[in-house]
Amino acid sequence: MTEVVDDLAARLWPGRVRSIEVLAHGITNSNYVVDLGDERVVVRVPGHDTHLLGIDRTNEVVVGGLAAAIGVGPEVLATDEPTGCIVFRFIDGRPVSTTELSEEPMLRQFAETLRLVHHAGTTPTIWNPYNVIRDHRDVAAARDVEAPFDTVFALELLARIEIVRPFRPVVLGHNDLLNANFLFDDRLRIVDWEYAGMSDPFFDLANVSVNNGFPVDSEITLLRHYVGDVSEPVVSTLHLMKIVSELREAMWGVVQMAISSLTVDFTTYARDRGEHAIALAHESDLDEHLRLARLYSKVDV
Repeated sequence: MTEVVDDLAARLWPGRVRSIEVLAHGITNSNYVVDLGDERVVVRVPGHDTHLLGIDRTNEVVVGGLAAAIGVGPEVLATDEPTGCIVFRFIDGRPVSTTELSEEPMLRQFAETLRLVHHAGTTPTIWNPYNVIRDHRDVAAARDVEAPFDTVFALELLARIEIVRPFRPVVLGHNDLLNANFLFDDRLRIVDWEYAGMSDPFFDLANVSVNNGFPVDSEITLLRHYVGDVSEPVVSTLHLMKIVSELREAMWGVVQMAISSLTVDFTTYARDRGEHAIALAHESDLDEHLRLARLYSKVDV
């Protein structure tokens, strides 16, 4: 990977490169900070076969531009077609812990930031979580890779949720609100827009909650900030979309089992997220959540 970045840096910034350091080796891409003396940039090197994860790099650049325009995402500075690398302006921010994100004042700032994102513009890419999960299932099955959790039950569960919460692409969703994708400098920033697309606002709300382990009180506060409604149908909608979010993460892990060359235990990752999705279905009255969610039809919040 470093050879790719060295070659790219020599082509894009001849004579300017002072140092190249690893920023983070993620579970999809690798990122490097290039010090150019008067500025620092981030070079993202895409992982192998990431199109099989539903990633469209052209769309990532388009949405990245929208996110940068509202002051949330890093500015896209360049793209390199031969390597697929994307160059971003470096944000000198600090990490935001899951605890800080789930508490005030950061929780309110997140809700305000998410609303900005959701109304930042549009992209031709439609990101339907139900279809994404089924597509991931098909990609893995075509490579004879089986999920390490009960996919029969999981997909039946998904179909039941889809009936009461039909997909409508009404906002620009980030769709990957893992803790590593938050930074704070003078404000809350969100990075990594590779899964962004027009989606359901409740997927992002559920995604940030389940990925960051929000307690119930934080979920209620998040709904109050973003939706302004914490009635039972709204809370049940969030609960069901948390299941969808975990199934997406689990099936994403199954695809990684099939295609990734990284030394990451994707089997355990997929199993843990899939089993958590099923546990969320069993830990409360699923039929009642489905009944209540059917009553809540407003998605363009």
